[in-house]
Amino acid sequence: MNIGPVVLIPMEYTVYFLKSKKDEKYYIGCTSKEPLERLEEHNKGMVKSTKHRRPFTLVHVEKFHDKNTAFKHEWYLKHPKGYLDKIQIIKEIERTGH
Repeated sequence: MNIGPVVLIPMEYTVYFLKSKKDEKYYIGCTSKEPLERLEEHNKGMVKSTKHRRPFTLVHVEKFHDKNTAFKHEWYLKHPKGYLDKIQIIKEIERTGH
């Protein structure tokens, strides 16, 4: 049985920033899901770490083609080595309104 060519669709990973409308603070996450789908999960209270800070708006996304690079970048932004880069992203978000 010939089923034809196999088409591999590359998975995309997203590092994203959410801003809480409750406390005006930011949350950084990483996902293989569509960013708006992940935002909906946060806003429905399905994410334990952000449940108490709902609702959120999606304010920044960075796309990656491999999981390892995306998760390393998320970790970097959440730790002291990436602090200045995180602050620069937040300043840009606040300057442009998104």
